[in-house]
Amino acid sequence: MPEDSIEHIDFDELNKKAISKPLVKHIYTADPSAHYFNGKIYIYPSHDVDAGEAFDDLGSHFAMEDYHVISMDSVNSEAVDNGVALHVDDVAWAEKQMWAPDAAHKNGKYYLYFPAKGYDGIFRIGVAVSDSPVGPFTPQPEAIKGSFSIDPAVFEDEDGSYYMYFGGIWGGQLQRWRTGAFNASQPDSPTAHLPEDNEPALLPYVAKMTDDMLEFAEKPKAIEILDENGNLLLNGDNNRRFFEAAWLHKYKGKYYFSYSTGDTHFICYAVGDNPYGPFTYGGRILNPVVGWTSHHSICEVEGKWYLFYHDSSLSKGVTHLRSIKVAEITYNDDGSIQTLTPYKD
Repeated sequence: MPEDSIEHIDFDELNKKAISKPLVKHIYTADPSAHYFNGKIYIYPSHDVDAGEAFDDLGSHFAMEDYHVISMDSVNSEAVDNGVALHVDDVAWAEKQMWAPDAAHKNGKYYLYFPAKGYDGIFRIGVAVSDSPVGPFTPQPEAIKGSFSIDPAVFEDEDGSYYMYFGGIWGGQLQRWRTGAFNASQPDSPTAHLPEDNEPALLPYVAKMTDDMLEFAEKPKAIEILDENGNLLLNGDNNRRFFEAAWLHKYKGKYYFSYSTGDTHFICYAVGDNPYGPFTYGGRILNPVVGWTSHHSICEVEGKWYLFYHDSSLSKGVTHLRSIKVAEITYNDDGSIQTLTPYKD
């Protein structure tokens, strides 16, 4: 539902038809990365603010500056805001735009992974550490070596390995790294340096993490997302190609890589046999929400699977003032995921 269509929306009616309600209403939150740690749900969202920045396709109006961790005893219980977990002012290398984060847990420590723009205008990914899942988190003095772009998601596999998935085009700058170095030309264009429509789409990246969870253990590798014929999805296939919001979960031995298609507003998934892929396109998890962005996570809680997502219904359609939500997802017998529509007709 692009922004230009919101004047036709009756938000009271829309909210009655919504399949779920905002989990918190006192602040705006987005990009919810949900985890089930020690029998409790912890959600690591972005914290949306209205900073008065210009609306543009580089995402300047997404001017977030801190993170709050939201906790829940169960999917139906009250969502608790645990206050500021990390602020951009505490991160030596980061200037602004604390975008979609994620977290991981290992050996009693909690790790908050976050993208931010450095003083050179380039997005990198940082990490901060805490003894508590709700923080406060103490950031490392520098960004993760070899990191770039946005939207980190860290997956813990059954063998104890951890992998970070990341990347995002347009304002997320992934297209500026096509040669392996940052291309700073045409800085005001979000779409400069993208492939042609008949060329393969840009791919997200994965890297195994070091044992201390603070760095990449290897050079990041591109993740192939294939169509039903085994071919890479094309840049012009914007109903299916990767845009941002990488997430990985495992279900019945298969790896599910899910992501947002950005300008077409779908959450899609692809399935593979390996954390590195390749992944074959499987379908849509979530149809478009109100607001331009769509961003999600998938988390198992006590044997049921849930999609954590956001929309702009609480702010009556303001794209950069979003609210996190949760809805149960259903798998078919063949492992495919039933598509959710966020508002009942």
